Amino acid sequence: MTTRVWDYRQEYENERADILDAVEKVCASGQLVLGDSVRGFEREFAAYHGVRHCVGVDNGTNSIKLGLQALGIGPGDEVITVSNTAAPTVVAVDAVGATPVFVDVRPDDHLMDTGQVEAAITPRTRCLLPVHLYGQCVDMAALTALAERHDLVVLEDCAQAHGARHHGRLAGTMGRAAAFSFYPTKVLGAYGDGGATITDDDTVERNLRRLRYYGMEERYYVVQTPGHNSRLDELHAEILRRKLGRLDAYIEGRRRVARRYAEGLAGTDLVLPAVAPGNDHVYYVYVVRHPRRDAVIEALRGYDIELNISYPWPVHTMSGFAHLGYPKGSLPVTEELAGQIFSLPMYPSLSEEEQGRVIDAVREVLARV
Repeated sequence: MTTRVWDYRQEYENERADILDAVEKVCASGQLVLGDSVRGFEREFAAYHGVRHCVGVDNGTNSIKLGLQALGIGPGDEVITVSNTAAPTVVAVDAVGATPVFVDVRPDDHLMDTGQVEAAITPRTRCLLPVHLYGQCVDMAALTALAERHDLVVLEDCAQAHGARHHGRLAGTMGRAAAFSFYPTKVLGAYGDGGATITDDDTVERNLRRLRYYGMEERYYVVQTPGHNSRLDELHAEILRRKLGRLDAYIEGRRRVARRYAEGLAGTDLVLPAVAPGNDHVYYVYVVRHPRRDAVIEALRGYDIELNISYPWPVHTMSGFAHLGYPKGSLPVTEELAGQIFSLPMYPSLSEEEQGRVIDAVREVLARV
């Protein structure tokens, strides 16, 4: 039997009655778009984070895109972020007409090197977009201090960090706004696409609600800037409401798997995840590092264990972003990591037997590559 890098099916079996009840509730409600389930989820997700507003949208990419637009970011503006991220982070910046500006990441935890940000700021810089990568937070104290000093807004990319904390503060509560994805693989995942942007700013919230609904504040009438059809679906919202109550349990399940990996792979030459000071990691993915990564992955194919590389191509090296003008070698840490990192299977329902299989296989392979 193949151990998959991510699998929802056991979780579904465990929660099947609740998930199907959520579907029945929505289908019987008479309201399939922007109804009680979306409003309820928005209220409860905001409350979980201790913020005033949550606006549900159709996917994580648009949670960033609409977040940028709601903050007033557009053509001519620069947004400082990282290249060691999923492409949607940068796609969203490009989609609003702004220019992504990259800084490198730290070699130990792979997070934005905040010490490089100030040198990247120009008169066109309007926004800092930290990516809380793999399940832990960027050094937000340093970043928010920079933002205040230079009068910049901070939009947090929390797609991989539901429930993560930085010095006790939840990811998503340290900037002007924060974007979340509920893609099925996420720590809090829907049964399809979904996203949300949270904020304490009343103006940003009003902008978000207008932008996700064509630019309308009342039905059929577009005001100010035309928006998008970017609404969170009622079905996904109701499922997310049910799963939100189990989010902390999901996180603890991921941490149990991470502890088992750390104990079982100690003493090997595999570089295990480093937790940055002050961070509570939620292990969206369990990313390890090895200088002979490709040989390790090839050898593990014979053990029926799926692996993943997050991410094999830094965004600045992709042909679709060649116009940004970042030559090879411009982000050396990011580029080195891309050739060495890979992810072990990670999800709360990964059985102890499967965890043991992964550990034994990795140890056997590392002993001979």
